[in-house]
Amino acid sequence: MTVLALLGAGGCTGSDDDRSEPSSTPVTMPATRPSSPAGTTAGTTADTGKVSEAPPPLRGGEILLAAKSRQGNATLPLAKKIGDGRLGVQVNCRGKGTLSVSVEPVGLSFSLECVAQDVRGTHNEIDLKRPATEGTVRVTAPSAVTWALTVEQ
Repeated sequence: MTVLALLGAGGCTGSDDDRSEPSSTPVTMPATRPSSPAGTTAGTTADTGKVSEAPPPLRGGEILLAAKSRQGNATLPLAKKIGDGRLGVQVNCRGKGTLSVSVEPVGLSFSLECVAQDVRGTHNEIDLKRPATEGTVRVTAPSAVTWALTVEQ
C-alpha cells in the first residue's frame, strides 16, 4: 500500500499554482492515422496529411491559430486569449529533422521527428484548469522542414 501511495504522488508537484495537466485520455485520430510510438503522451502520429494547408481541427473547437506551409523556426501569437478546458495542437511536417512545438504560457510542448519522403503529423492536447493570458506558439525546426499547424480550443 505504501509503495502505491508513493508511486501515485511521484508526478505531483504539490503546488496550487499548476495551471494545466496533460490529458489523461489518449487522443483518437481517424483510422488512417495510427497511434504514436510508445512513450508519447496525449499524442498521435500520422504518415498522411498536408503541409500546404493548416490541419483541420479535430474536435470542432475554436481555432486560435492556423499556419500553413512554413519552414524553419517561427514564433506566432494566438488570435485570442486561451480559456480554461482543452487546448489542442495539431502539426504536420515534411523534411528531415526534428520539429519542436511549445505553447506559452501554458507549458504544452512536444517534438516530432519529420522525414523527407512522407508527411508526418501529431496531435497533442492539454486540459487547463484556468484561463491563461495571451499565448504564443514557438516552433523550432531545421530550414529543410516544411510544416503546418492548427491550435484549437
